[in-house]
Amino acid sequence: MVAFTSDVSQNKYLPAGGTEVHAVVTVTAADDRGAGTPAGPGTGGPGSAAEVILLDCSGSMSGRKIKEAANAAAVAIDTLRDGVAFAVVEGTHRASMIYPRETALAVASAETRAAARAAVGRLRAHGGTSIGEWLLLARELMLARPDAIHHTLLLTDGQNGEDENRFTQALARCEGVFQCDCRGVGADWSVAQLRQVAQKLLGSVELLREPAQMAADFQAVIAAAMGREVDRVALRLWAPKGATVRFVRQVLPEVDDLTARATEVSPLVRDYPTGAWGAGTRAYHLCVDVPAGPVGAEKLAARVSLVVGDDVLSTAKVLAAWTDDAELSTQMDKVVAHYTGQAELARAIQEGLEARQEGDLSTAATRLGIAARLAAAAGDSATLARLDKVVEIEDAATGKVVLRGVVDKLDEMDLDAKSTRTVPAPK
Repeated sequence: MVAFTSDVSQNKYLPAGGTEVHAVVTVTAADDRGAGTPAGPGTGGPGSAAEVILLDCSGSMSGRKIKEAANAAAVAIDTLRDGVAFAVVEGTHRASMIYPRETALAVASAETRAAARAAVGRLRAHGGTSIGEWLLLARELMLARPDAIHHTLLLTDGQNGEDENRFTQALARCEGVFQCDCRGVGADWSVAQLRQVAQKLLGSVELLREPAQMAADFQAVIAAAMGREVDRVALRLWAPKGATVRFVRQVLPEVDDLTARATEVSPLVRDYPTGAWGAGTRAYHLCVDVPAGPVGAEKLAARVSLVVGDDVLSTAKVLAAWTDDAELSTQMDKVVAHYTGQAELARAIQEGLEARQEGDLSTAATRLGIAARLAAAAGDSATLARLDKVVEIEDAATGKVVLRGVVDKLDEMDLDAKSTRTVPAPK
């Protein structure tokens, strides 16, 4: 079983009349083998798990892609631990069962894994792409196992062909039922569409440049899912009477705005979903507007707890203190500053790429230059390397860049897909 601890980073001091409190709450989950030890494949806790693999089998997947997808699915199936409920779904213009044949979940064992591998080995590419239909079948399967930790892995190589309203409604019905990690192979899928799925369903989105990358990626995704032991976890935020919660964002390992997903527990308490947890660290940036207090006063601005139902896993306090010392009130906490920059970095990349695609080259250069400066300030060498394939970075420290005339579409998609990924704040 994992144990949780929470730490707060903030400058609690506000100037006279100040009301806006910023803090980053870092939550660490460590398993029984020691702090920071990751739960590896097959070492999941006593809770049950349900896994649904959604494979794009549309016509564009023909040839090497469908063969590699079948191989990757077989690897994923072999990564499931005994006793896990699972299914594999064929995604085309509709959703159909690959294994088992009936609309149900099988139980992982040597026998069922062999049967599932044989079934995916017979895949053929045909038809169109209706991602909402695939997700709705996963929902139906998951609802049969309400006790399990629900996870779905979705693979596609193309863009969703459904009516936008139908797609949005399908996502809304799936929200809170399962988490979904999304993978796009090749250059013909939409990062924005898969990000929409991943953010709604508390998952991730990744580009797989080559079909041969699928197997290793599938194995890693399923191994991580098998390591999750605590489900239906929420970040519970209490703020005092008269306060306003401006935002709550996950900022590690990825930027994800949770503000609009709040559910009211009581007039002063709201819950924000975080999905299932295994060993690891996540950080959350919150901004709360509190009624101003007199100089010299200190009070609780927020209480942040990680909860499952009404069971509290960890808790942390965010404070507000008023001072007439400008040196105290103008200092920005280094951790808060770091993650503020990381959130702005993600926005700058996405806005820069969008402007470039729309032909607004001046805005594109400005926003991607800001991204280069923020990445350099954070020591984010991986993002700088991805940016350098889209712009020529003349001076990262000042954000001086020049748009490249010819850019590989895969490089642009990779930068977009990984734009929300963050680096930890320096210790």
